[in-house]
Amino acid sequence: MKIISWNTNGLRATVKQGYFEPLFKKYKPDVVCLQETKAHPEQLTEESRNLKEYYSYFSHSQTRKGYSGVAIYSKEKPREIFYGMNQKGQKKNLDKEGRLLGIKLKNFTIITGYFPNGGSGPHRLKYKLEFYDAFLKFILKLRKNGEHVIFCGDINTAHEAIDLAHPKANEENTGFLPIERAWISKVIKNNFIDVFRYFYPDKIGAYTYWDQKTRARDRNVGWRLDYFFASSEIIPKIKKTGMLSDYYGSDHCPIYIEL
Repeated sequence: MKIISWNTNGLRATVKQGYFEPLFKKYKPDVVCLQETKAHPEQLTEESRNLKEYYSYFSHSQTRKGYSGVAIYSKEKPREIFYGMNQKGQKKNLDKEGRLLGIKLKNFTIITGYFPNGGSGPHRLKYKLEFYDAFLKFILKLRKNGEHVIFCGDINTAHEAIDLAHPKANEENTGFLPIERAWISKVIKNNFIDVFRYFYPDKIGAYTYWDQKTRARDRNVGWRLDYFFASSEIIPKIKKTGMLSDYYGSDHCPIYIEL
């Protein structure tokens, strides 16, 4: 089974520019998890909304149009679909931006997440950290209930210095703040494995996001912001992972795992 995760930076543009269907035709994934779709389902073409041979599910922002949003395409029909975290006592605004979508398949649960960016002021960093904390509680509860969990997407934080081209220059910038990075360390301490680093612990120059304005991709001046995390018990089933660095259509490249 092959699972692909990709921040499309606008699914309508991805479709219009001809990068959507070729991803499926070329790589033949069983599941595709998308982030930053920036679209309500009704804004998508019929072909992209109901792709042949796939079940498709979408979550969009309830607060702003053309913002955030996630989607999952799956060849296997899920036994359950969930939109957001829906935790008791949770602040409702954490689910309003359409950042989380999950499906429970036969052998595991897969979640796609477009995690908040901590820029645009202290209130957004606070929101990001609240989202992080609620999400960790959510996946721990899933695992406690017997689910094998894989989550993927744009985490919007580079974990270690090896995960971005210019760590020193970004020590005080969101996306590489100690408090953001500490959350990823906490996820790992709770027995969720960073799949890429499991296979490639020392690989340098491996990035998934590049700033378009400075043509950073041409120089590979990037960040590893996109991840697959898997609960430790499912790690032995993962045989391969990688980045589709040569696939364009966004400021992020797709990443994948094979089980």
